[in-house]
Amino acid sequence: MGDYLLFATERYALPILAPLAQALHASGQSVSAWFEGNARGLETQVAPYVRQVNLKQAVALKPRAVFSAANWVPPFVSGAKVQLFHGFNVEKRADTRGHFRVRGLFDLYCTQGPATTAPFRELAQREGHFAVVQTGWPKLDPLFRDDGGASAALRASAAGRSVILFGSTFTERLSAAPLLIDQIAADIARGDRYWLLTLHPKCPPDLFDRYRALAGPNATFVEPEQVMAAQRAADVLLSDTSSIVSEFIVQHKPVVTFRNRAPKPHMLDFDEADALPQQLARALAPEPALMEEIVRYADSIHPDRDGQSSERVIAATEDFVAGELGVLKPKPFGARFRALQIRKELGYWGLGAR
Repeated sequence: MGDYLLFATERYALPILAPLAQALHASGQSVSAWFEGNARGLETQVAPYVRQVNLKQAVALKPRAVFSAANWVPPFVSGAKVQLFHGFNVEKRADTRGHFRVRGLFDLYCTQGPATTAPFRELAQREGHFAVVQTGWPKLDPLFRDDGGASAALRASAAGRSVILFGSTFTERLSAAPLLIDQIAADIARGDRYWLLTLHPKCPPDLFDRYRALAGPNATFVEPEQVMAAQRAADVLLSDTSSIVSEFIVQHKPVVTFRNRAPKPHMLDFDEADALPQQLARALAPEPALMEEIVRYADSIHPDRDGQSSERVIAATEDFVAGELGVLKPKPFGARFRALQIRKELGYWGLGAR
């Protein structure tokens, strides 16, 4: 069919793009990756068969489609521009600045579930310059299919104990990581439960050092690339206002949140750090009403549990390229200005897509 290009600007994009790369490779397609910013140089970590290219090579490649796990995509690279999203809508910001902000750069939005599909379809009807298909999210594919024993290996270290996963956002005003570390350390020291510890890649290095130091017989630190295996291995998640809450709950497992910005009935939210042990106990023995809320919310954000979202993204992209999703209006004028900004930021003024 042609080359497909993966695009990212942050390290957290790797587990989003890896399942998609695997699905493309399995179908016999050629896969390349061009990463910028904090993701630069990590292209081959997605998969060994992914070809690393630079900006000029990406333009020359003339890919059939560009799959982006960032908020933007270079418009001067040819091919359908496909938005995969880098997280769920966790209401960190107002809709106009957050999950539902439309920048005029993408042709196709591959949404995760009904909760986001409906708003994007309304925007698509109004704007007319992009299409929307509900595909599910490639990042979650490993939760629902064989992961080669990665999650089993993490769980084996627990030796039969309950497994708690801690994951935190990097947003300083919302992060539980600096506020709960003493309570987490105390629970680890008791040894009744086994902990998997991870942080958002953009958290401060000193915070990474402090949490890595907690590893031992009762805890292990999990690097961002292992986070999906950790989610599959854990019984309960402890977090804050992080997208990992929604990722984890899709498995129909309980989550405990510390000072969540927009607490919902499917969460066990608490405000005082000393209440952590009691909240974990509640999560490990969830009441039926809580489980009902968990299932309801999970099905609204990501009903697909077959591990085939990557394949649906590819199918939707091919439908778009074939013209089966309708004719789009031209991109808005503001998109042209943003394209110039992107060229300036990247220092590229050569010929683009034709």
